[in-house]
Amino acid sequence: MQRHLLRILLAVVCLFGFNSLEAKVTMPGIFTDNMVLQRDQSVNIWGWADTGETVEVSFNGQKKKTKAGKDGKWIVQLKPMSFGGPYTMSIKGKGNNIQLTNILIGEVWLCSGQSNMEWVVSNSNSADEEINNANYPQIRSFNVVKDISTVSKDDLKGNWEVCSPATVGNFSAVAYFFARNLYEDLQMPIGIINSSWGGTDIETWISPEAFSVLPQQFKSRYKSEIKDLDAFMVTNAVAREAYTKALSQEPGLQEGWFKKDHNTSTWETMNVPQLWENVLGNVDGYVWFSYKFNVDPEFAGKAAKLSLGAIDDNDITWTNGQKIGETIGYAVNRVYNVPEGVLQSGTNIVTVRVHDTGNGGGLYGKPEELYLSVSGNNIPLAGNWNYKPGVTNTQFNYVDAGPNMQPSLLYNAMINPIKDLAIKGAIWYQGENNAGAAKNYQTFFPTMINDWRNKWGYDFPFYWVQLANYMAKDTIPVDSDWARLREAQTMTLSVPKTGQAVIVDIGEANDIHPRNKQDVGRRLALIALNKDYGKDVVYSGPTFKSMEVSGNKVIITFDNIAGGLQVNCKYGCVGSFAVAGQDKIFHFARAYKEGDKIIVISDKVNNPVAVRYGWSNNPDINLYNSVGLPACPFRTDKDCSDGCFSFSNGYMG
Repeated sequence: MQRHLLRILLAVVCLFGFNSLEAKVTMPGIFTDNMVLQRDQSVNIWGWADTGETVEVSFNGQKKKTKAGKDGKWIVQLKPMSFGGPYTMSIKGKGNNIQLTNILIGEVWLCSGQSNMEWVVSNSNSADEEINNANYPQIRSFNVVKDISTVSKDDLKGNWEVCSPATVGNFSAVAYFFARNLYEDLQMPIGIINSSWGGTDIETWISPEAFSVLPQQFKSRYKSEIKDLDAFMVTNAVAREAYTKALSQEPGLQEGWFKKDHNTSTWETMNVPQLWENVLGNVDGYVWFSYKFNVDPEFAGKAAKLSLGAIDDNDITWTNGQKIGETIGYAVNRVYNVPEGVLQSGTNIVTVRVHDTGNGGGLYGKPEELYLSVSGNNIPLAGNWNYKPGVTNTQFNYVDAGPNMQPSLLYNAMINPIKDLAIKGAIWYQGENNAGAAKNYQTFFPTMINDWRNKWGYDFPFYWVQLANYMAKDTIPVDSDWARLREAQTMTLSVPKTGQAVIVDIGEANDIHPRNKQDVGRRLALIALNKDYGKDVVYSGPTFKSMEVSGNKVIITFDNIAGGLQVNCKYGCVGSFAVAGQDKIFHFARAYKEGDKIIVISDKVNNPVAVRYGWSNNPDINLYNSVGLPACPFRTDKDCSDGCFSFSNGYMG
């Protein structure tokens, strides 16, 4: 009897069970209700099913059939369609039928980068007003869920949302204002795919294939390749716990490493200032620094000012064993008061414990920013400092488990899964994380653009936001990492079908995230409207054309002046120009408009040979064209591979 029942049960399984185990037709996460498909281009629709299973896709009067391949993937290609909608898409397999509703056909833009692209509408200027007025049902946004992967994925998570006051607050602000400007001019559906992650390097957005063929010099910061991410994360969590515990014990404080008589002669030496990654590699945690300097007897006991420039991230600073300051924040210039009675005649010592929480670390300002000032006399402090690691992640084999720990992690997880989706183009806002290595960015940025285009199979438009002005104003002309990164971005305009939105006039000195995202989106949209939609709009501010030297004057001409140059100063003074002679020393200069040219002059430079404009972290920009777009920063001097300093009558990088 039992055997008979078993036979019946097996028969039931054979009849019904196998059918229930059949794989259903599925689609990747980018395909949801409310999505936007690209108009006037062939559109791929794809997914997975059983090997050999027939799949039928019906949409907007088109019906396509195909069979799943050996890998289970199927794909059909719809013929180009004009903008419109809403439509319903039907995907039929043997065992199920997927219905996607409220689909529009219009313009689809991929929006990527780091935190300034990720920055949402609800945190931007006039947020309440913008949210209340966001009744744009023909604008749709897809926020890609953050993910990392050591291998190229074929799927991601997210959901298409219709723009409304209930949803827009969580849209990328730059992407939304870009889309809104396009929609108001074009009156057609706009889809934005927000695939961004704050605090990320450009290397993580480049595919493994493109990164692998770069010269070794671009790979040296990555010590090892992580193959099994899941296993790594488990091991890394244990290491993190030990590392965090060691940080809490704060070694060095109890041992008195900050005391004047503590022996630092056994410590290693490092030239300061610089990011310590150049010496230590990718190290986070506590690293101690000390520097000895001499004070003349006449200054002993007097109050002084200690300047250390910018430190990444946090510091505690002592002079001769007395704590004189503590700061949290990597973009803050350290200037501490040394009280009376601290300085001693002869040898003195400044000790700094730096705590780096991720990415770059160390005393990374400019050499001229490191000094001790007493009674109007400056004692330089730049040079070889002693250093000793206190607690570092490398001591515990702990890696900050994020998208920057090796290249391609974000490309694999957040770009590769949508490379088969037709898009109009891409907008990009990133570079802050690479500002300390602008020379490498000159290679990375065009590599990434061409890489993405190769993956999609066509040269789509690619537009980006140049870095905003940020940090303290300079009192004298100095070199600038942010200026060099802006230069690397400008150089990338040599890649076809690219464009740059200059925003060096709307940043904020104390916030790396400018709240005015409206103008950022508008300036990006102007580029697209002109280049891609044939609109007669000016999309660029003045760009350097040529320079001419006449006596002690430099005469600058510009392209892209529209109806003429405009100076936003009631006295007609143009800010942020500097000139240098053969001594290679730049001096801030007077500048004024004469017709459609700018005349630059400095009483300190009789025979000028080079000029810089906007060459600082936070320049004073007041030169525009007639439609209110700012002039792009530039320099006419250039770096040489052997460290020389030369000049050119034209833009050089």
